[in-house]
Amino acid sequence: MIEYRSAAKTFADGTEAVREFSLTLPSRSTTVLVGSSGCGKTTLLRMVNRMVDPTGGQVLIDDVDVASRNPVELRRSIGYVMQHSGLLPHRKVVDNVATPLLLGGVRRREARTRALAALETVGLDLALADRYPSQLSGGQQQRVGVARGLVADPNILLMDEPFGAVDPIVRDELQQELLRLQRELGKTIVFVTHDIEEAFRLGDRVAILEKGGKTAQVGSPAQILAAPANDFVRSFVGLDRGRRTLRVAEIGGQRVVVDADGRPAGVLGDDSHAGSVG
Repeated sequence: MIEYRSAAKTFADGTEAVREFSLTLPSRSTTVLVGSSGCGKTTLLRMVNRMVDPTGGQVLIDDVDVASRNPVELRRSIGYVMQHSGLLPHRKVVDNVATPLLLGGVRRREARTRALAALETVGLDLALADRYPSQLSGGQQQRVGVARGLVADPNILLMDEPFGAVDPIVRDELQQELLRLQRELGKTIVFVTHDIEEAFRLGDRVAILEKGGKTAQVGSPAQILAAPANDFVRSFVGLDRGRRTLRVAEIGGQRVVVDADGRPAGVLGDDSHAGSVG
């Protein structure tokens, strides 16, 4: 369990990134921090592994203040996946994935074996293991980044806009892959994004943030859509523009879900009798 207790961060130049943020993130679930640029979501993420230390309040993991932990040891115990994958260009794929293990003192042969297993876990062909990052597509590089984050089998995985730099088709594939991995592995995931669609797809709980890390609303995607806390949330999730007001229309003999402006949003499947859309 991760807990923020009145966590705050003011940088040396006087910029107040976060003011008194409090939230408990349940274990073995995905919590998404979502908001526009400058809302403090990445700062909050990096407080967990002490890449950023709060100037006020606390961040705790299983009731232990991270400030009491050695930052290097703490970071080695937590998986971290960033945008653009952050791979070392001069090292082969398998060596990139093995890096956290080698830094932790694992012998090279065992580290390689575990790195190969991690690559399989994220659905990468092992024929890519001895290539260099520049020889991979953007989506493949991001999978390598996820494999590196998982290779030490951490309880916590931090993901800082990891799919923001790939095209929509690859992004969809990576999102599906993350959902599969979470079903199988049950990690405590903190995921940062500016995209509400991604937040609703991936998050068990979603925290919508305003400037300065102010919490606008926290809840499941369904709870937020059903009862937005204020006008800011309504606008952020698109309720004020009719994007979430759906109905069923018959088009060419097919039952199609359309939005308030009549634009198609999806097709009802065979199990559509199980519920209604309104």
